[in-house]
Amino acid sequence: MWQDINWILVLDFAVVAVIAYLLGGINGAIITSKYFYKKDIRNYGSGNAGLTNFYRVFGKYGLVLVLAIDIMKTVVPVVFAGWLLGRYDMWLEGSVFAGFFAMLGHAYPVYYGFKGGKAVMAGGTMVWFVDWRVGIIVWVAFAIAVLLTRHVSLGSVAAGILYPIAMAVLGVNSTFVLIMVTLSGALLIYRHKDNIKRIINGTESKFTFRK
Repeated sequence: MWQDINWILVLDFAVVAVIAYLLGGINGAIITSKYFYKKDIRNYGSGNAGLTNFYRVFGKYGLVLVLAIDIMKTVVPVVFAGWLLGRYDMWLEGSVFAGFFAMLGHAYPVYYGFKGGKAVMAGGTMVWFVDWRVGIIVWVAFAIAVLLTRHVSLGSVAAGILYPIAMAVLGVNSTFVLIMVTLSGALLIYRHKDNIKRIINGTESKFTFRK
């Protein structure tokens, strides 16, 4: 059995995991808050190093930079993985694998004491490169949930639930892919466990546009 294992393929997956995790750990909200506002976003608001908390604390200025960093840190490893593993006709497997590790890096970054964001933007960016139809489904679900409830966390949870379901409904039959997208959705939901508790208790903050 061991002789049948393609160790080059295993090494490629390992390289993708490391690169995706390390790039995913680069946090736009932390970088922007520290170098432009001389403050650490993790010490303000909800303490979460994510886009929503950044907006609540600092407003719209700096959002473009936060978005640019968080989007590109996901795009690069996902595209790289698609190219690298595409040599084995496994571009989709590579993309979802890299996307999961980019989300993991964002949520638990080694650079910041493993205290990161909720991985919403990382996951939301990844889906467009996995399947544009899935991207539309999860982002529409996210938007509807937020508009109806004004809870960004609820929209994120809805997207996390629909991600693997949409992939399965659209005909993806790769067990590996379905496992990775399920793990990605589960990670997104798990990172919002405290928000879910606050929603149940009626204490979760609602999203509002700052003037």
